[in-house]
Amino acid sequence: MKNLGSAWLKFGLFTVGLGQSFVFVIVPPLARELGLSEVQTSAIFAFSAIGWALTSAAWGRASDKYGRRNIAVLGLIGYSASLVAMITPLFLVEKNLLDLAFLFPLLVFGRMLNGLLGSATRPAAFAYVADTSSEDKRTVKFARLESSFLIGTVAGPLIGGFLILISKETPFYVFSLLGLVASIGIFKNIENTSSLSKNNSDKSSKVSWRSHSVWPFLFLASISSLCLASLIQTIGFYIFDTFPSIEDLPVVISMTFALLSISTIVSQYLFTDAYPLSTTKLLIYGTLLLSFSYCMMAFYPKISVYYLAIIVNGIGGGLLRPAISSSLSLAQSPEHQGSVAGYLGSVYPIGHILTPIVAMPIYAINPSFLYYFSSILCLLCFIFIIINPVFSKK
Repeated sequence: MKNLGSAWLKFGLFTVGLGQSFVFVIVPPLARELGLSEVQTSAIFAFSAIGWALTSAAWGRASDKYGRRNIAVLGLIGYSASLVAMITPLFLVEKNLLDLAFLFPLLVFGRMLNGLLGSATRPAAFAYVADTSSEDKRTVKFARLESSFLIGTVAGPLIGGFLILISKETPFYVFSLLGLVASIGIFKNIENTSSLSKNNSDKSSKVSWRSHSVWPFLFLASISSLCLASLIQTIGFYIFDTFPSIEDLPVVISMTFALLSISTIVSQYLFTDAYPLSTTKLLIYGTLLLSFSYCMMAFYPKISVYYLAIIVNGIGGGLLRPAISSSLSLAQSPEHQGSVAGYLGSVYPIGHILTPIVAMPIYAINPSFLYYFSSILCLLCFIFIIINPVFSKK
């Protein structure tokens, strides 16, 4: 039953990955084609990221109190509803059944469903795995959850690209249905466990993000989030600005995203499963590889080198992200797993919130400056890991 429950959780995160990547690929050009500006389109996702950041920690604590299963299911239902709520106004405006003035607020509402409710699935899923895995298997279990989501992000544009041949709405409805299927599977196959008993029902609320065993990991996650979000949101701009002579630039952009995701998945499998490294080594090697990859992008503006840098970046991210999750989990007592998973989920959207006001102005000056900036941030993270005693215990 436990293995079947974990499989359904992985499928749930896979379905979330399907929709997340496809939304980022399809919604911006559709919205702009119908009359929204780039600023409005970016704001849609920024509002959602803020909602995610504000609610993720609360959902983690809620999973401690109301059970991992219930909160994970609620998140998947919110995610599924958000897909339908986003594509419906786009479809209605395109068919002249809805005035354009309503498009922006309705898209914000649709995406906010994902930010406010969809944010519940991740902390509940990771807390469940922390509850049901031994310490020596924690890193590989978290890596497999991450990989499930990443496989979804790779498959999303591919499956969506096929389904969109039927209609623009079809991928959204299919991915929404898959999310509902995952929620049913989780509800039927996972016991609604909680870390709290009647005698310690308030204990989990006492853990603070300012705790010495929590904030260093949140700091690393925040920096890595900013670097990754700034990379993802500028890939399309960078390729069009730097390699205008290359034919089929949209294909180049799609290939770049695929290389980033695939290299991350392969890295997670190799270094957390097949040839496992300690979490400290994963953190150190991950930050160094990320720093090196951004330097490559800044120094050598050639498409072949850029592809190589993207692969190195994916490998570094594949080392760093599960290491942050597992080392944070291992540093906490069992009754705090939901809370800290929520804290971690709340900082990952920070990158998407800060990119428009931090990364984009730097990119506007010079694209290379942004990659230098990210490289320096990753190098500072490496130094932080070396000097902070909480990491030496891992």
